[in-house]
Amino acid sequence: MRVYHAERFTIPLPAGHRFPMDKYRRLRERVENLLPNAPGLRLEHAPAATRRSLERVHDPAYVGRVMSGGLSRAEVRLIGLPWSPALVERSCRSVGATQSAAHAALEEGVAASLAGGTHHAGFARGAGFCVFNDVAVACADAMDSGALRRVLVFDCDVHQGDGNAELLRRRDGVYVASLHAARNYPHHKVPGHCDVGFADGADDATYLEILTTMLKHAIERARPELVFYLAGADVFGGDRLGRLALTKAGVAARDRRVLATLENISVPVALVMAGGYADNLDDIVDIHATTVSLAHASWTRRHLSTEQGGGALA
Repeated sequence: MRVYHAERFTIPLPAGHRFPMDKYRRLRERVENLLPNAPGLRLEHAPAATRRSLERVHDPAYVGRVMSGGLSRAEVRLIGLPWSPALVERSCRSVGATQSAAHAALEEGVAASLAGGTHHAGFARGAGFCVFNDVAVACADAMDSGALRRVLVFDCDVHQGDGNAELLRRRDGVYVASLHAARNYPHHKVPGHCDVGFADGADDATYLEILTTMLKHAIERARPELVFYLAGADVFGGDRLGRLALTKAGVAARDRRVLATLENISVPVALVMAGGYADNLDDIVDIHATTVSLAHASWTRRHLSTEQGGGALA
């Protein structure tokens, strides 16, 4: 299973900034530690998305302002990260990681990006720590190339995917679903095809019951050839930007349920880590690393099933 990372392309942030940049380094190290006991698991450097691919979904003028450092103060404030050449490079690598994961998932059944899930970036704006929308770009690239006709975006970040809805809800063959905290950011929700907003403090049982129903509904409507799964760690009860109350076991049960459902119907899945803002970075890393482990287990079962059936995945 291929796992793409871009952690060496870091963003300089002022002291006390609330974005947990170091989680990416620590997550890559945690996944690296899994390698000796996880046959077939591979860590790969993410390529940078091209400007042409970014402009498939984003306003070329906005892309140009990002690239040149021409964003206004209001635009930078909306993104929430200071502009720098490193921010541009990192943003392009995050998109490239998801593009690569999508291609790998189509070939091998399951793949992941240790970045991505930048679902607040819209046509001509960044927002909420998101500069470019990685899932929208990867989806558009794959569909425009003819590799895909039908895609499900299944967003389990605690924040509603307003950028995903804006960029993808009118694209033929794409179904956008989001499970999120109803009273959380963004305050103006852009509706996708199916949105569920949980009340503050929703627990494991409440979340998993709704997840099961919504996933079944989304699959029936989308009939996907690929699923982009945004596996946000910020549904965890210890997340300072979350508002929900899932335990680590509950988040793992979420991932296990999504992965098993897609495995059972042989639909490829490209995972992206999305958000996680717990004060204790170990909590975020624990959750994301568990997601990767569960994904690798699903990838392994898919390959064993194929081999036992007399075939072989590419």
